[in-house]
Amino acid sequence: MGLYLNILALVLAVLLGTYVIVFGFLKKINEWCYVSSLGEKKHSLPPGDMGWPIIGNMWSFLKVFRSNDPDTFIYNKVKRYGRTGMYKTYLFGSPSIIVSILETCRKVLADDEQFGLGYPLSTKQLTGKKSFHSIPNSEHKRLRRLTTAPINGHEALSMYIGYIEEIVVNSLDEWSSMKEPIELLNELRQFTFKVITHIFLGFTAESVMGSVEKRYADLNYGMKSAAVNIPGFAFYKALKVIDETLRRASVSFCNFREAKVDVNINGYLIPKGWKVLVWNRGIHIDPQVYSNPKEFLPQRWENHQPRAGSFLPFGAGSRICPGADLAKLEISIFLHYFLLNYELEQIKPGGPIVYLPLPRPVDNCLAKVMKIE
Repeated sequence: MGLYLNILALVLAVLLGTYVIVFGFLKKINEWCYVSSLGEKKHSLPPGDMGWPIIGNMWSFLKVFRSNDPDTFIYNKVKRYGRTGMYKTYLFGSPSIIVSILETCRKVLADDEQFGLGYPLSTKQLTGKKSFHSIPNSEHKRLRRLTTAPINGHEALSMYIGYIEEIVVNSLDEWSSMKEPIELLNELRQFTFKVITHIFLGFTAESVMGSVEKRYADLNYGMKSAAVNIPGFAFYKALKVIDETLRRASVSFCNFREAKVDVNINGYLIPKGWKVLVWNRGIHIDPQVYSNPKEFLPQRWENHQPRAGSFLPFGAGSRICPGADLAKLEISIFLHYFLLNYELEQIKPGGPIVYLPLPRPVDNCLAKVMKIE
């Protein structure tokens, strides 16, 4: 019996030792490939962990973003490495630097000379070489002027207010007449596509609209006003709700950039060719920027002027989302009519939420829309 136990202990010791060696070796591969290859410059990199070979830190990223609290991804880095605002990592197939506090994010998004777009390869392949995600800044500026003229500025947007109101009124009336609950998120997506197809195609044929919506959903999974802004008006209340919703939801968790040259920010090196992940969520849930950041508090926007770079639901800099003003107008008009005339009864309030590719309730907000008599 004693000999058997000794042999068993030896086998377990060998297995444990082999595991430790293999584990340690695998954990060092990315460090050797991407960090050690920088030579002396590696000492200027920000703190962080390059993860496993090939997958890097994607497993931990996906695990956290499929949980009920995706913000622990950045909180854990702050807890482990300190509030440096910059962390080296390996995500989306590339060595990367996460920037997560107001000052560092603002510097990256405002600097087109040293940073270009850095979207993952899958995004570039799906959207094409000539898409806004891939073209250089000079071409981007030219195409942006041509394509966004219909949806930028108060004069341009005012042309669509009546049409948007008509869609909102008709949609709410239709939803409230249904006996069965609706998936509100899907219905709102269809409402958005009606507006977009009207502006850019001039009509809203159901077959075309349905096809566009389906392609958009597939692509998204493959990748990634007339309001009266015066206290006392329904729109004033709605606008605060809009800003707080955009902050708390952080629909786009980060913006992708790539260093064109070696860049030094706050004493840390971002090597040429490395991706830079501007972590929007990190700013929106930063307690040093927003008090009680995880609470939904529309009143925080009362007489509040955000610091430059502290509110990034549509990005910032020259690549800010061109549809930002149109999106705010649509939301404002919808909330105006909804808050005044309707109530929402969720079937599963407080149900689970998924955060990839976009934050949403698992049941797409299954609910009944009821008209206030």
